[in-house]
Amino acid sequence: MNGKKNKKKTNRLIMRSVILLLLIAAIGYTIYNSATADDVSLLEVGDDAPNFSLTDLDGNQHKLSDYRGQGVFLNFWGTWCEPCKEEMPAMDSQYGEYKDQGVQVLAVNIAQSDFEVQSFSDQFKLSFPIVIDKTKDVMTAYNIRPLPTTVLVNPEGKIERVVTGEMTEQDIKGYMEEIKPE
Repeated sequence: MNGKKNKKKTNRLIMRSVILLLLIAAIGYTIYNSATADDVSLLEVGDDAPNFSLTDLDGNQHKLSDYRGQGVFLNFWGTWCEPCKEEMPAMDSQYGEYKDQGVQVLAVNIAQSDFEVQSFSDQFKLSFPIVIDKTKDVMTAYNIRPLPTTVLVNPEGKIERVVTGEMTEQDIKGYMEEIKPE
């Protein structure tokens, strides 16, 4: 009888120790993550927009530096994001108006599958290039937190404005005017 009791106590002690170690590891990870999050420098208006190269749904490469001389409406989004769904048709409409005036839209999806993104694009009949940041490297470089976030890049490759949250079609039109080449 004592052998069973001791075995139960030992098992309980081992289980409690494992749980305690997991809690300590989780707390340590959280502290480390919070401390290193500040290592990413915040981008400000006037900074050079970090260059990147991502692939669109058709397999074409898009490098930000290839758009030098044009305004770039860089929109970070996800298919699950309700405000993103609301603003996408307006972005597409304004893209139709401004693409021939030197303003490009690049929609950067954050690490979702090609299937999810393609389905979303088909549902809204989007015509602008959609690229997927599978590794979240671009999201990190731009220090993107809430979605949607739009970074307006002027023709010189500098950040003109950072917009967080949902935009109306009127907002989008105004922002495209801001980054339209002279």
